Formats: sequence, structure tokens, C-alpha cells
Amino acid sequence: MTHEAAGVPTTRNDDDRQDNDRQQEQHEQQGPRGDADAGAAADARPEARLAKAVRVAEQALIEFEIAVETFRVEVENFSRLHHQKLGPMYARLDELDAQIAEARAARSGDPEDLRRAQEARALVMPMPGIDELFHDWLDSDGLSPEAAAMLTEQPVRPPKRVRPTEEARKLYRELARSAHPDLAQDETERARRDEFITRVNAAYGRGDEALLKELAEEWAAGPVPPQAELSESEELYARLNWLTQRKELLTVLAQELEEGAIGAMLRMAPDDPDRLLDEIAEQLLGEVSQREAELAGLVQ
Repeated sequence: MTHEAAGVPTTRNDDDRQDNDRQQEQHEQQGPRGDADAGAAADARPEARLAKAVRVAEQALIEFEIAVETFRVEVENFSRLHHQKLGPMYARLDELDAQIAEARAARSGDPEDLRRAQEARALVMPMPGIDELFHDWLDSDGLSPEAAAMLTEQPVRPPKRVRPTEEARKLYRELARSAHPDLAQDETERARRDEFITRVNAAYGRGDEALLKELAEEWAAGPVPPQAELSESEELYARLNWLTQRKELLTVLAQELEEGAIGAMLRMAPDDPDRLLDEIAEQLLGEVSQREAELAGLVQ
């Protein structure tokens, strides 16, 4: 009986050994790629994809908040500087309008002219409202920096310009991205970040570049909390839902800022809002000169 007839082919085992050797060699050569494939498979888990979506949503929300906050600071600074620099000019125009109306009424004696003169004079000295009484004391965050400084006997440091310097804006963005409370994994860390970001926002609102640099150094030297990975699907879905709601609130705030009177003025000069104040001042000075000339002609 031959080996083949006995059912034991002489070449089969040799072939198997060669196949096994080839498979082992391929495994050794593809080991790193195999590990990468295993990692990719792990990343393909629903929880991993959801966690990645949460991280992306968090970063997008932070960037949106930074954009809204920088615009809010510009709106409030513009409003404050507008009042400080141009308020006296508006008051002068109102006074001249009242004097012109009174001069016309004195010349004509017409009841309608008298009524207009009374209305013009009433505009010069109106009954102050709450907003006027507390104009420089309140802003969207409550007490303004000036009011807080006076109450704590600290030196008052109002903003010097509508838009902080580019370096201040850069420092603010970097601090907001790294220290944002939404990145906290527990309430203690969130409270620490909330307190720190409040100080960052106040410094940025004043355009205090030196203080922002100090805060950046302080944050870099501070404790680095452990980054806990979210794992439960329920927690991840809840986080996404919170991020969505937060974005909706910020969208409403951004729309209110853009549609307000000051926001509309800022859109007139998006590249240099500080220059816009100077342009308005020049225009008001021209109107004051015209009113004074008109009044002089009426009282001669």
C-alpha cells in the first residue's frame, strides 16, 4: 500500500507548515497595523463616537461664546464711551434746539410755536429715569467695573477704547478656551473656573492687557485637574442636550446685541469702531455750529 493509498499524502503537512509560516510572518509584519485596526474598532463603538461628538460640540460652543462675549464687550464699551465723549455734545444740541424754539416763539407769538418751545425745553431737563440715574453703574453683568471699583474703594479704570487691542483679544481667546467652565468635570472645578473667567472677562472689558498676561501666567501655574472621560451614554446625551440649549440662549443674546441701537452703530464700522466715535463727534460739532449760527440770526 502506498502512502497515498493509506490516506496520508506526503506533501500536505509540508504545505501546511509553509502556510503557517507565511501567516505568522504576515502577522508579525502587520502587527502595528493590526493594533491600529483594533483601536479603530474601539473608536467605532457608539459611546466613543458620542464622546467625540460631545467634545466637538463643546469646542464649538466655546468658540461661539467667545465671539458673543467679545461683541458684548464692544457694545458695552461703545455705549459707555459714546456717553462719556458725546453726551455733552448731545446736551448742547438739545439746549440750542430749545433756545431756537423759544426765540421763534418770542418773535411770532404763535400758540403753536409756544407749544413747540415748551416741548423743546422739556427735553432739555426731563425727569430722570432709572437708566439715567444709574447709567454708569449697571451693565449686562450687573454692576459696571466703575461702580464695583468705587464701592470697593479701588481705582476706577474705564475702557479707553471700544475694541481692546489685538494682543488683548488674543490673550482673552486663549484663556477662554483653556479655562472655560464648560470643560470642568466636577462642580468644584467648575466653580474655580467660573471665578477665574469672571476676572478674565472684567480685565478684557477694560482692555487691560497687562492684567490678562498676569492671569495667563496664573492659569498656567495653577493645578491641572484630571480629565475624566465620559463613558455612560445617558450622560453623553444629557451633555449634548445641555450644549444645544446653551447655544440657543447664546443665539438669542447675540441677536439682541446685533439688533440693538449700539450694535447697529457698530455694524457701520466693523473694522474700526473707535474711529466711528471720532467721526460722530466731528458730525456733532458741525451740527452745534449750525445751531449756534441759526440762534444768532434769530436773536439779533
